Amino acid sequence: MSAVLAPRLTSPAPVSMPNPVRVCFMIDRLSRAGTESQLLALIRAFDRSQVQPSLVLLDGEDDLSRALEPADCPVIRLGVRKLLSPRAMVAAQRLRAFWREQRPDVLQTYFLDAAYFGAPLAKLCGIEKVLRVRNNLGYWLTRRHRVLGRMMRPFVDATLTNTNEGKESLVAGDGIRANRVVVLENGVDTARFRRFMLPDTSKKMIRVGCVANLRAVKNIDGLMRAAQVALAKFPQLVFEVAGDGEQRDELTQLHAELGLNDRFVLRGSVADVPAFLRSVDVAVLPSHSEGMSNAILEYMAAGRAIIATDVGANARLLEDGKCGVLVPPGDSAALVDAIGELLANPLRAAGLGAAARRRVNAEFSREAMCKRFESFYRDLVSR
Repeated sequence: MSAVLAPRLTSPAPVSMPNPVRVCFMIDRLSRAGTESQLLALIRAFDRSQVQPSLVLLDGEDDLSRALEPADCPVIRLGVRKLLSPRAMVAAQRLRAFWREQRPDVLQTYFLDAAYFGAPLAKLCGIEKVLRVRNNLGYWLTRRHRVLGRMMRPFVDATLTNTNEGKESLVAGDGIRANRVVVLENGVDTARFRRFMLPDTSKKMIRVGCVANLRAVKNIDGLMRAAQVALAKFPQLVFEVAGDGEQRDELTQLHAELGLNDRFVLRGSVADVPAFLRSVDVAVLPSHSEGMSNAILEYMAAGRAIIATDVGANARLLEDGKCGVLVPPGDSAALVDAIGELLANPLRAAGLGAAARRRVNAEFSREAMCKRFESFYRDLVSR
């Protein structure tokens, strides 16, 4: 009789997990502005089995920057405020030692000084892939900036931007080849905006809110002038701006000249943006120029009724008016008319807020953003 052999039980072969990509991020300092906030969000949300981050701060010695440093990420502060200085030479040696310890596969730089300082040094230190990030449309660039940008190209493998408009600007305005520009869209932490009530513009008092740094490109002075007209037509309105910046003194003077009093409030820097937006019925963004606006993403996640200028990626985010109202940049009359339209149609205001929330949850969540970057890094280092 032949023996029946029992099947041999074996443990499954272990799955070989790829090593995480080591990415070093470099920026001047940390703040609550849009670019810095997106960078911190990436660092904190990365799956550490996919991406191991480290962070270089060119300066970073101020209290706010120190307070914002991520806890679970190696950080070095170089204390450099002038690139052409003895301190910068010493900092370069410290940075080389930091990189020898962290062994990054990729350096990703933000803003000009970090790129000028970091990119050539990274190549000298053997970091294989160097990236630059430019998420605006280059409205501020001078001829000198463009010349220095061309000098940087041999040290940079790719430039990252967050909109197709940004890519077009880099190709047409800066002469960068299209295949060296990569579009990676932003995302927002939608969990912070859960259970927000939809806007109701039929109330006795309607709050119009704006989240923006006080810089000329954000056109807060234009919003003030539009508010003066709107308040005469719609006395139930109150305007509030969350943000601070270099224009504060100028805007404070204009506020007094226009006689806006407590109907237009400059709140200053606001740490809890979701709490601010919870108190707002209509959210506006009057900017002259934008890339992919973090403020718009937050407005959408909060389900606010949105009015934004038709610049940068605003039309894409708001689906050409399906998720908010678009107005021409610099057109105060159109902004006032848009506010009046939402006040007269509370159901439309609520519908726009609901559509915006659905869209941001589907396409622009923080999780979706991280997966875009993780996939990009994995592809980059495998080439």
